Amino acid sequence: MKETNSELVEKLSRLRALMAEQELGCCVLRRTASLAWITCGARTWVNTANGEGPVTAIVTPERHLLVSNNIESPRLAEEEGLAAAGWSIESDPWYGPARSLPDILHAYGVEAASGSELVIGSDVPLDVPGLRAVNLGGQLARVRSQLLPVEQARAATLGADCATAMLEACEAVAPGQSEYDIAALLWEHTQRRGIQAIVNLVAVDERIHSYRHPVPTAKVLQRHAMLVLCGRRDGLVSSLTRLVHFGPVPEDIRLWQRAVAAVDASMIAASRPGVTTGEVLACAVRAYAEAGFDGAWREHHQGGVVAYEPREYLALPDSGDLLHAGMCCAWNPSLPGAKSEDTILVEDQGPRVLTEIPGWPMLDPPQGAPDGTLLRPDILVR
Repeated sequence: MKETNSELVEKLSRLRALMAEQELGCCVLRRTASLAWITCGARTWVNTANGEGPVTAIVTPERHLLVSNNIESPRLAEEEGLAAAGWSIESDPWYGPARSLPDILHAYGVEAASGSELVIGSDVPLDVPGLRAVNLGGQLARVRSQLLPVEQARAATLGADCATAMLEACEAVAPGQSEYDIAALLWEHTQRRGIQAIVNLVAVDERIHSYRHPVPTAKVLQRHAMLVLCGRRDGLVSSLTRLVHFGPVPEDIRLWQRAVAAVDASMIAASRPGVTTGEVLACAVRAYAEAGFDGAWREHHQGGVVAYEPREYLALPDSGDLLHAGMCCAWNPSLPGAKSEDTILVEDQGPRVLTEIPGWPMLDPPQGAPDGTLLRPDILVR
């Protein structure tokens, strides 16, 4: 685990500030994303398909503890280093019954004032007798997305490793492979780097035109393949998409890819501190229209802010969520048969692409585009 005490101290401070603002007696975290964030990248999950795992974090104004079962607690304490980091770790027997949340809070002295109701915050809906729970899911997503410098460094390393894994997978793709085969290639090259491919989508040939979220099938590649990855390591997630074509690329596919690349470039260029996600989406709306695809943005979401979820929250029309330096975004404009996606870091001097693949073919800027226009990936022709 890449945790430092100063990182934990800062995160606890941010969470407690939110608790004070909401007048909460404590905060309960159960989502995998929240647990990875508050533990500074610890692997608290077991079933990667589940948004909640066998661990609960409880943060009070004075203390912070993890409650799990006797199967997970030793690994959390020892291998993940959470005991040394200052977490109290308590276990319940795996065969139950587990202690109730009110009993745990009572043991830690978390009580409501006389004659009042104890109010707690949570990142998931809770219905606990004797307590009033406030769902902080949306607010916590915005807290998680404000990456500290150490997290930004992890995100940059993760992005580079996801890019290398994507390149290796694309270079290994060949006609005759099924979408399952291609997904296995992408999984292998990410897993070898300690990255979990929590989203691993593949479409070939006409399926690229049909579905925006193509879960792999047994369909066999003839000429055209799209690979989509959301890779997770240390809790952080990085996203990118690349396309491969065998033989000359038909002009209609080239047209669509140039169009989504222009939309993507406009969104990335707009991703600066002080700009709202709604304003970034408005750039996409205009760029689609200028490319001859007016209204196409309505057919699929255009991406959003990235941190401990593939999208902590999406860019929506008129959204007032401000971008700040240190936040990551992944925009993903698409058309039937084309998509452009990378993970970027918002910085004061301008956006930086974290998932750039050195040597990958890039599209020329549109005719008449100003100097310095961001280049976007082309289709890899093999």
